[in-house]
Amino acid sequence: MNPSETIQVAWKSLTSNKSRSLLTMLGVIIGVAAVIVMMAVSAGTEATIAESINGLGSNLIFISSNMTRMGPGQASAGSGGLVYDDLEAIRSQISGISGATVDQQTSVTVKYDKVNLDSISLVGVTTDYLDVRDMEIDEGRWLTDRDNEQAAKVVVLGSTLAEELFGDADPIGQAISANNTKLTVVGLLKERGLVSGTDFDYQMYTPINLVIKKFTFSMFARIQGDSVRMIYVAVDENANMDDVILQTTLLLARRHDVTVDSADFTISTQDDIIQTQASTTASFRTLLSWVAGISLLVGGIGIMNIMLVSVTERTREIGLRQAVGATPGDIQSQFLIEALMLSLLGGFLGVVAGVGGAMLFGKFGNMRTVILPYSIVLSFCSAALVGIVFGYLPAQKAARLDPIVALRHD
Repeated sequence: MNPSETIQVAWKSLTSNKSRSLLTMLGVIIGVAAVIVMMAVSAGTEATIAESINGLGSNLIFISSNMTRMGPGQASAGSGGLVYDDLEAIRSQISGISGATVDQQTSVTVKYDKVNLDSISLVGVTTDYLDVRDMEIDEGRWLTDRDNEQAAKVVVLGSTLAEELFGDADPIGQAISANNTKLTVVGLLKERGLVSGTDFDYQMYTPINLVIKKFTFSMFARIQGDSVRMIYVAVDENANMDDVILQTTLLLARRHDVTVDSADFTISTQDDIIQTQASTTASFRTLLSWVAGISLLVGGIGIMNIMLVSVTERTREIGLRQAVGATPGDIQSQFLIEALMLSLLGGFLGVVAGVGGAMLFGKFGNMRTVILPYSIVLSFCSAALVGIVFGYLPAQKAARLDPIVALRHD
């Protein structure tokens, strides 16, 4: 029997009992779809994290303090960590940077007229903040060096916060109250949105010296200096980032009187953070893939079970075919092709369901999805392999039937 005839016989056998064939394929369909959807969700999460981190600015170095904090703006004595003067040292002594800034956040209650908003982030910043964090002024002006030197009581509002406080009114020049401290609005920022879990549009920005003196006073400042949580350094696009990191590490270690190995600060880049997150999501994706793979395994067991039942039901048919000249190889090929057809058709339907499900999940769900082409190829090939592996035993059983015994079977 030639291959085309074998395929026709196999197809006819499958279509003669459509319901059973569809139910047999269901495990493969679910398994393939699950692989595609789960990997799409994982890849979407990874892409979102990478975009959020890159959205903080370009070519950034993050210098974070390892100090133990007792509370907002209060550090334990002798705990070390970053201080505001470190920023000035970096600006003046490190080559290859285009800017450096720091932010010091605290939570305040903001009042204007009859509007009262609780737990609003007041961010103390420097003049480089806009350039380093890729933000822009929409109206008014940004904070100046003079504002910072004098700890001027001025503030720049995020777009959403300005709308909640002032509605359609012009906020420039108006005075608002932050924990009973009057601040004059001098500017509005362009809409930025949510980046790495921070809503930049729902914050207010003021000179860092004002935040340190008025809102995060530390009793240890005279000894240690004004502590800060993190310093952001923008590396010039023509500079070598590793060289800038080395310069910064040596400078801060010398200033803090610590060794590089026992530094009270940590320096990382956007790529470091992305790689850390990627390794986490990759492990999660692998776990999800194994879970989905179990569905494929269950589907394969279902194919084997139905094919074994089919061999038993069609024992007399097998005997007749052998009597008219079909060889054991022909019988084996027929049942293998039937199993392969079930798995391939199930794989195809699973790919359609998986791609469609991932697209719908990304559109209507709360998580972004990115369909990975290799997940489609992987899942479809796995489905084909399942058909071959789990169809082999029934095919062997059919091929080994004794023709005389088979013909006598009722």
